[in-house]
Formats: sequence, structure tokens, C-alpha cells
Amino acid sequence: MTIKRLLVFLPLLVTVILLQSYFWVPTFSDQVKGSDRRLSQYISGSIGDAQILNPILHADTTSGAIVEQVFDGLIDRDKNLRFRGRLATSWRIYEETFFAPRPDGPTAEALRDLIRAAVSAKSVPWANEVTGVEIAAAASEKVSIFLPPAKKGQKPRREAFTLAYPARVKVTLKSVDQDFFKKLIILLGQDAFADDPAPYLPEGLDERVKKAALGRVNLTEHNPVIIFKLRQDVRFHDGHEFDSGDVRFTYESIMNPRNLSPRVPDFEPIKTVETPARFTVKVTYKRLYSPAFGTWGMQILPEHLLNKKALEAEARSLGRDLKKFTMRDSGFNRSPLGTGAFKFKEWQSDELIRLVRNDDYWEGPAKYNEYIMRIIPDPLTQEMAFYAGTVDSYGAGTHQVERLRNDPRFQVFSGLSFGFTYIGYNLRREPFKDVRVRRALSMAVDTRKIHKFVLYGEAENITGPFVKQSEHYNKLVKPLPHDPKGAERLLHEAGWKKAGGKLVKDGKQLAFKLVTNNGNESRKAISQVVQDAWKRIGVKVSLDRVEWAVFLQKYINALNFDAVILGWRLGLDPDLYQIWHSSQTNPHQLNFVGYKNSKADDLIIKIRQEYDLKKQVGFAHRLHEIIYRDQPYTFLYVGKWTALLDKKIVVAEKGAGGKSSYRKIHPTPTGNYTYDFRKWLKLPVNPRFEG
Repeated sequence: MTIKRLLVFLPLLVTVILLQSYFWVPTFSDQVKGSDRRLSQYISGSIGDAQILNPILHADTTSGAIVEQVFDGLIDRDKNLRFRGRLATSWRIYEETFFAPRPDGPTAEALRDLIRAAVSAKSVPWANEVTGVEIAAAASEKVSIFLPPAKKGQKPRREAFTLAYPARVKVTLKSVDQDFFKKLIILLGQDAFADDPAPYLPEGLDERVKKAALGRVNLTEHNPVIIFKLRQDVRFHDGHEFDSGDVRFTYESIMNPRNLSPRVPDFEPIKTVETPARFTVKVTYKRLYSPAFGTWGMQILPEHLLNKKALEAEARSLGRDLKKFTMRDSGFNRSPLGTGAFKFKEWQSDELIRLVRNDDYWEGPAKYNEYIMRIIPDPLTQEMAFYAGTVDSYGAGTHQVERLRNDPRFQVFSGLSFGFTYIGYNLRREPFKDVRVRRALSMAVDTRKIHKFVLYGEAENITGPFVKQSEHYNKLVKPLPHDPKGAERLLHEAGWKKAGGKLVKDGKQLAFKLVTNNGNESRKAISQVVQDAWKRIGVKVSLDRVEWAVFLQKYINALNFDAVILGWRLGLDPDLYQIWHSSQTNPHQLNFVGYKNSKADDLIIKIRQEYDLKKQVGFAHRLHEIIYRDQPYTFLYVGKWTALLDKKIVVAEKGAGGKSSYRKIHPTPTGNYTYDFRKWLKLPVNPRFEG
């Protein structure tokens, strides 16, 4: 009988204890009694853990949040979205242009003299833009091209060769001018320019290689240049002084194929990174690249800890194969060291990441002593932690927004997200290779139901890959209608016949797995809504939800999935090369759905190289149309975000006479409210602001 009673009452007792421990959290007031330590800690909550704390390797937002505190880039943006110097104090942007003269026309020397005379006499309207005209000596360029298999069963191969350039004319401009060669043609005539790249190729190339190689010859060359002057007396957290070598090393590490960096597309347009002085960096681009400057927000690595010698020493200490050991294998990725306002302290997987203040930070120490990120996968637990004051910031769920929006206890920030949520299809697999199937699946999903019942109205329709608030988003593209019958007709056209309520082709039902990550209740609910919608038209869909780390490793990075629910957080720049260009479809790259479209590729390149905003927007609108027509994604929604912050957190500044003053925190137009986090301070009580 005693055992029987224990079996009945013991589970109840355990449940009561668990509930008590779950709901009892010490309040902020309790935490600060007799100690001001909690005032000096900033604690944020994250649903998922970080993956890799290396700025050139990470591809998730949690890792990015930590990296931003530990490392600095050369630049970033202020509250008005203007660029400001960080590790760079100043910069100059100009352009070096080259063109090869026609072999049977005037010599390079003669053309140089013509341009000089026109500039000297100011007989051309662009004379004041020219700072130099000279002869660039004959030079060679080593080129490597990738050739896909010509036939089934063949392996891809890489062909290397050398291009030989004759003496060319070099014109240096004060600023980048994408139309400069058009202006030169008016002065010199079209016949002055070489138009046949074949003479610059080595002899003996087979026709397939020759065809690919012709596209690599630059008869005219735009070379934008950025000169960065670096901040001196900046030190990494181990005391080693930062200099231009670290900037060059970071670039080289990104471009090293062994590292599999997702940042490669941002830096591939670079021709050279030179270090003419210890605190000077010269970056020369091999073609027009309008996002060039903004990419240098990339955080800078410490060369002395990650160079070849350091990695080999680490490999030996671990007993690893030196030839196989790469930066991705380094312990640095779990114990990073940068120049940022905070130093890495500890990482307890799936529990917390702790940073401590860098008292020697070049801009002055932060107000907080510690930055702690708690990993709280359960949204309810995260919410309770925030209300209790054990977490300082919290991303409110859509079901909470209406009652929290005007809550006087918190600082509330909200807006339309810079990004979108989508269903991505693996276009390498059947049945997703067929655009009719993809369109049908999109038409079967009632996105309005998702917006209303899953997201409580905190969402809007989105039809394409650009930020909805930007000019590049094509507002003329209308969403596909919710039309299950039309979806069935498309599937029938694609060979899928309805039999017993199932869609069947070649004796097999249309069936696949839809995967998303744990810890996101909205995606969980969406997967169920979508599963039901597809079931109604005869599609069998199984669901799987896994932890974020497993999700990335098992499915995304391995390209091993049918369909996924994910989201993109985007920036201001319209460059979508990493996500949509056909060259970015390999493991660890961001076009993991395998989307390939030559017209889209062409437009993506044009957007990257276009400096005229009107033209760039036109290219973006056409790209938007193509991607939406192809439906590699079912574009579900752009969400409205709401972030809550403890009201006791303020921005602390020194006023006239050294007197401290406090001001409210305000987000940027992009929704970023942590841009001046170094100045944040937590007060013991809620502040009162004037006005």
C-alpha cells in the first residue's frame, strides 16, 4: 500500500516542485539588494545557441550578436545610417581605369598624350575629374577557371593559365565613374580601343577552355580603389597591436577556399589588398562593385593567432593532421579574441555565453561590466525571465504585441522587419525541379490565414527577395492567389493525377518532408498550417523540427532536405549575390536551395556593378519578377517585430562640464537599437526624462 501511495503522490510532488521552480524567479529588486553587480550586467535572451564565434565563418544571428561585441570592423553605421569610422579613422575612394589600344591604331603613348592635352586645355567636361594619365607597363595575370563536367560521368576540373597584357593607358579619376569609357570614346573614337581578347590568351588552349577564358580578358578595366587610414594604438584583447596586416589577413582568410567562408562573394570583386604602410590599407577592385565600401564593416581577425604558423602549432598540440586542419577546426571559434568593447569569457553550450568589459577599448570602456547571452529555447520561459528582470531584453511573440505595445513598464520598439520568412524548396530534387509544382504548392497555401491566426496580424504579404521598405522592392508584383483548385490543375499539367484523394505520378504519391528549427513557435504553427493545406490537394507532407545546430549541420549545410521553413534578415544593400547567384549553391553557401537562372545571374551582377540608383532599381525590379515567377521560395510574409527592453536601461553621456546625462534609446530606421550599446547603463530605478 505504501508503495502504491508513493507511486500516486510522488509524481504530484515532483510536479509541484517543478512548477514552483519554473515560476519562481528572483525579481530585479531581489537581485540588486545589497549588491550592484546586476546593474553592471546586461543579459539578453536567445532562443538558439551560437554556432561559431568567428566573423568570417558564422552565418547565424546569435553568433553574429556575440561577434559584434568581441570584434570591430573598419567601419559601421551610426543612428542616421551614415558610415562612421571604427578601426579606420578616414578613407578615400577613387578609381584607376585602364584600356588597351587597338593593335592597328594609335599607340598607347599617342593616346595618353591626346588625353593629357584635352585635360590640360579643359576641352572635355570631365577634365577636373582626372588626376593622372600614364602608361601602364605590359603585365601578366594568373587566371584560374572552373570547368563543369562536359559529359555525364566526367569530373569538373580547374584550368590555370596566364593572360599577357600589352602596355595600356591608365587614367586615374577623383571618384568612381562607371561611364568614363563612354566619355573617352567621344574623345578618342571607338577605333582607339582593342576589341579582340584572343591575342592576350596563351597558345594551345582547347576550345572549351578558350571560350571560358575569353570572358576573363579585360580590354577595358574599371578599378575602384579605397585607401583606409587605420586607427593606431588599438590592441587585441591579448595586448597584440592591431595593424594593416590584420586587415589583409582577414581578406586572405575569407578568400582561402579551405575555410569555406560564406563571405567570399562580398570580397571576390577585390583585385588586391595592399599594405603600403603599417596603418594604411589600399584595396583595389577588379571591376565596378557598388557595395564595396559597406563590406568593410566585416570584423577583423588577429593574424598572429590564426596564420599558417599558428594553425600548424595548434594542430600539432591536438595531434591533428596539419594538411587537413583549417581555421574551421581552430579552438579560436569557441574562444574568440578581437579588438571589441567586450572580451570573451566563457561559453556553456545551450546555456550561456559570457563576455566581460574590455577596459582598454580604444573608444573608452563600456558602461556594463558583463554581457551575457542566456540560451532559453522555450518562449514562455524567456518571457517569464524578462518579466522577473533576469533578462534585460526580449523579443515579444506576435500574440503579446497588442497588450504590450503601450505598456509603461517597458521600452517598446517595433517596426516592419528587414527580411522575410519563406518555404525554400531543394531544386536539386524531384518534384521541385518543376516550376509548376513549386507554383502549385505556393498557391495551395493561404498566407492570409497565417498572417491572421498564427501571427495575430503582425505580418504583411511579400512577393520577392528585397527588403519591402526599399526602392528595390517591386510593388507591382502581386502575390499568387490562394487557389487550391488552380494548384491541382497545375499539378495535373505536371503529370500528377488525383487518385483516391492522393496525387500520384508513376505509381508514387507526391510526398516529402518539411523541416524547420525548434524554438520558434510561429514556424511550428506555420508548418502545421502548410501541411494541412497541402494535404487538402493530395500532397503527403511529414514534419520535422530539430535544434538549430542540428538543423544547420544535418540539413542546410549538407544540402540534405526537401523543403524548409526559414527566414532572411537583410540589410540596406540590394546585393543578393550570396543568396541567389548560381555559383553559391555548394555546401556552406547561402543559395542552399540550388536556384539557378542565367537571367537572374546577369541582373545580380548588374546590380552589384551599377552606381546609378535609378538603373540599379530597374535591374532589381526585373530580378524580383524573375525570382517570383520561378518560385524557388514560397514567400510567406514579412513580420512586424516588437522588442522589449528594461525601462531602467538608458544611454549615458557626458554633458558640458563633465556632468552625466541620460537619454532614451531610439532605434535606427532599420530597427537597430543597439548601435551605441557601449554607452548603455542600467539604473536602480526607472528614470524620468524631460519632455
